[in-house]
Amino acid sequence: MEKNKKGYIGIAQINPTTGDIEHNSLKIKNFIEQAQKMNLDLVVFPELCIVGHPLLDITDRYPFILEESMKWLEELAKITKSTTAVVGFAEPAGGAKYHSSVAIMANGKIQKIIRKISPKQTPLFNDIKYFEPAQTKEENIIEINEIKYSICIGEDINTNLPQKTDIIINCNALSSQSDNDFSQIATKYNTPIITVNQVGTTDNITFEGSSKVFDKNGKLIARAKSFEEQLLVVNPLQEIGEIYPETHNTNIHHESFSLDYEFDMERTYKTIIQGIKDYFNKNGLKRAVLGLSGGLDSTVCAVLLTDALGAENVYGVSMPSKITSNESKSDAEQLANNLDINYTQTPIIDMFETTNNCFQKLFTTVEKNWKDRYQKSFTPDNIQARSRAMILWGISNEFPSTIPIATSDKSEAYMGYATINGDMSGGFAPIADITKTKLFALARWLNKNRPTKNAIPESIILKRPGAELAIDPKTGKPLIAEDALMPYEFLDEAIWRIENKKENYKDMINSKFLYETTHQVSKEQKKEWLDKFYKRMAGALYKKSIMPPYVIVDTTSPCTIPISSKINYKGHSTEEIQNIIKTNLN
Repeated sequence: MEKNKKGYIGIAQINPTTGDIEHNSLKIKNFIEQAQKMNLDLVVFPELCIVGHPLLDITDRYPFILEESMKWLEELAKITKSTTAVVGFAEPAGGAKYHSSVAIMANGKIQKIIRKISPKQTPLFNDIKYFEPAQTKEENIIEINEIKYSICIGEDINTNLPQKTDIIINCNALSSQSDNDFSQIATKYNTPIITVNQVGTTDNITFEGSSKVFDKNGKLIARAKSFEEQLLVVNPLQEIGEIYPETHNTNIHHESFSLDYEFDMERTYKTIIQGIKDYFNKNGLKRAVLGLSGGLDSTVCAVLLTDALGAENVYGVSMPSKITSNESKSDAEQLANNLDINYTQTPIIDMFETTNNCFQKLFTTVEKNWKDRYQKSFTPDNIQARSRAMILWGISNEFPSTIPIATSDKSEAYMGYATINGDMSGGFAPIADITKTKLFALARWLNKNRPTKNAIPESIILKRPGAELAIDPKTGKPLIAEDALMPYEFLDEAIWRIENKKENYKDMINSKFLYETTHQVSKEQKKEWLDKFYKRMAGALYKKSIMPPYVIVDTTSPCTIPISSKINYKGHSTEEIQNIIKTNLN
């Protein structure tokens, strides 16, 4: 592309790997060379792109990384010519801390360095622990071909802008601001804004990309692709650029809980696919093995893994017990055939009986010293789940670059309705941030939107979820999960109210749930469900703490609570507190 007017800029939306400075730098080099071939004025990169983001405690453990990144930065500067490159890097700031900085590079050298003032403070990022904020506002204006650019990093767009330049450049990594925020800033300063964002996934943190350009009136005039690397060429002074479709409408926000997930399905799908691909690629993994139970959770996991890794790299294993229904076995096999993934069946009946017999002898011995043995326990259930995990880990041990998949969903993780070292066990958990009701919607969406339509048998979607680990004494059939917990529609709204509304127990008791608009629910029943919800949620903290890595899909999800904590979720009235104090006075 030959530039015929000044002001053409390349937005280099890249997917770096945290700590892999050579890989990231070579990627930056390629984008700089592309921009120079197109004779662009400027090419801009995301925040911290040389070292990758987030760094967390890497610089504390390996402080040489900061020095290493400076060496690569200097070498990258040498390849620059007339096209100016704005590159994010981590600059040593004393001790383990660093500045989030950008280098302005042109004509073979670093022309200027700008340091970030305002570290991110979000549920996902605690950058103040690692960043050393710039102490003073630095001159952040550069001029190229008579055009003045204001360069700012991340949240500094709110605090470190001059009164007037021609274009504002915002080097970001996971924008926490909506289109409306950038639009308002552009309008306020009557200046076009370019915000370049990182793409890719680091463990559970997703960077969507979708770098954007707004004109001086706040109008969106260009947008990069979502979940893809790209060099997007724009000219904000001429309103020349491309608007690639976003995977979701950022303006949609439900004020109340809704089962209408359709608006968020594509974003959810692409977030998880990117998360799987990056976790496998960045960790040198290639293949996944998972248990296929014929249930919803393992089914959706199998589809997502197939799309991310390729059918040849996915192995589904059906591991029936005496309790497993014929329908579950046939559904698992049909799914595998529809997806064309590798498949086998290996019953766990012998493994269960041998282990259970050994355990019963052992427990009888232990009981001679500890007299308070449970009259009813979950040991037989857990033996089944852990037997299956042992099989999957065994396959992983025997075949290179292979990990087993944990298939727990968010609803059941919240309730601890999963087995430690059983169905929770694995090297990655694709759907651990997807609630059950959303998972049903995702299954239907996958059937309609994948190239191979209706890969998921309808019988799986219509089936009421259950682990098939125990028999319900009331029915004589395998226990249904909702009978052990509560209706998923009610459970998922309780999760939504905690994460989005920050509601407490009393708020929920006094609120009308969506489920209550279509079902008769007595006050006693609602109280029973909420009591169970809060009790199980508190008891599940340890289980959640040992979940395998998973993709965060909902930005309201991240929440770390001490395992050794105890919260009176109902709270106390002032009168109750006074009575407790009086009762406990010496």
